[in-house]
Amino acid sequence: MTVRFASYRIAFYVAVFLLSGTVLGLAAHFANIFLPHLHADFTIFALIIPSLTIFALLLSLQFSQPRTEAPMYFVIWALWHSDIISFVQCDTLTTETMPTKNGSIRQRDYCYEMKVIEAFSWMIFVLFSFAFCILLSLVSQAQRFGRPHIWWEPIQELGWFHEMPGYYNQPHQGMYATYPQQYGYQGYPMSQGYMQGAQPLYQIQQGMNGTTVTQVPVVNV
Repeated sequence: MTVRFASYRIAFYVAVFLLSGTVLGLAAHFANIFLPHLHADFTIFALIIPSLTIFALLLSLQFSQPRTEAPMYFVIWALWHSDIISFVQCDTLTTETMPTKNGSIRQRDYCYEMKVIEAFSWMIFVLFSFAFCILLSLVSQAQRFGRPHIWWEPIQELGWFHEMPGYYNQPHQGMYATYPQQYGYQGYPMSQGYMQGAQPLYQIQQGMNGTTVTQVPVVNV
């Protein structure tokens, strides 16, 4: 993968790990004071979703392809979409209390913790929304650049926007890298109408300001 794609993907994973860990910690606090008989549905749900998210991302760090990562993003995105307390104004709860398995707590404290869980859940939901759209865009770009089977290749083969795919475990030598000549426009194999010795359709140049992709004309016979 390109350096920028690798950096952004790791940053996305770290952000989700931190947010999920915070939600998991608050849910563990609720489990300690409520379970097994009070508020079991929400508490168990709040424990499972961040745990599942962290586990799925750890697996994805070890092995992933676009065809496995895209469904994973979509499923986790759907699980984090919840809203059960946004209509409640915590400031209006002053002296009210609610029972726990060992006593009681103030409803305002419970409300504030629920608000934090909801806020972090929405942040994770938004992150996965962007990640899913970006992944589909990068896969589409890789197919246009001549990788029609990118869905089945390691996700490390993806490039960032306007960067060629296929840098995985390959040193960046020289100023130019060429587009594979066995593929034509939109990733289709080149027909006999193209000269086999012609210049590649795309050429990228790496410089101080990033990588640029330039289309090079192909000589027809």
